[in-house]
Amino acid sequence: MPTFASTVHRHVAVLAISTILAAPASSREHAAQVPDLSGAWAREFIGFEPPASGHGPIANLARLPSGQANFNVPVGNYKDPILKAGAADAIKRRGEVSLGGDNFPQPTNQCGPQPTPYILWQQKIELVQQPDEVLILYQFDHHIRHVRLGAQHPAKMTPSWAGDSVGHYEDGALVIDTVGVKTGPLSMVDWLGTPQSEAVHVVERYLLIDYEAALEGTRIAEQENVRLTPGRPISDGVGIDPEYRGKGLRIELTVDDRNVFTMPWSAASTYRKAAVPFEERVCAENPHVYYAPSDTLVPAAMKPDF
Repeated sequence: MPTFASTVHRHVAVLAISTILAAPASSREHAAQVPDLSGAWAREFIGFEPPASGHGPIANLARLPSGQANFNVPVGNYKDPILKAGAADAIKRRGEVSLGGDNFPQPTNQCGPQPTPYILWQQKIELVQQPDEVLILYQFDHHIRHVRLGAQHPAKMTPSWAGDSVGHYEDGALVIDTVGVKTGPLSMVDWLGTPQSEAVHVVERYLLIDYEAALEGTRIAEQENVRLTPGRPISDGVGIDPEYRGKGLRIELTVDDRNVFTMPWSAASTYRKAAVPFEERVCAENPHVYYAPSDTLVPAAMKPDF
């Protein structure tokens, strides 16, 4: 049975082709610069690739014998010089919880809203391109982002978990600018627990890269992060299509938050065509970790409120 995303994509594709055929030459040339980013994309890692230059994301101090980050023990580098004092203290406290064998509360283990850029940890996404909007669907917990094309941020906005995202096509890439991200007790930039404030500003570039470049991005990612899918069946919904030799998807991002960092930092993620169609995974808000036989810490009052 066709999914909502696939049905929308077919209608959008027909509309886009009809529009191009009816448009003058100059409009067709512009349309040719719009990359076809549609479809389901997956990656085998959680964690970013370092940027080609400049400061990268906060690193995990907990390492495996291989030298890769220990995903099961998130201990952010609270000594990173770009962190402001309050942010460094928060990361240190959360790392101490991890080192003690517990999980500190964060959106994934609480099944809570995943703000931008925290949501970029997700291993599988689907893009649906429309003339005035791009939808980004995320595999876990019903998350979706609406990117308004050719628009500007409103002068006054009410912060939301996804933030206000506007986009445009530039040099064959989709550029997304996001501000107005809501904050709460679980607000953080990454799975290491790096704090986030309402001043956060995220710029992303989504672009197609050649197959060989996608393999190189995967190699770079594996220097820092462990593959999480080997040995798991493709039906788990995250696997890479082993037969596909076409282009990959690269996401380059820059994060700026004057209340947390002394300077912006950048990172990247490389996705390849997913092996199976997009499917959602959901969970309810509760303290039980749905992917492991344990509970996570939740805020508790030390005395009654009455």
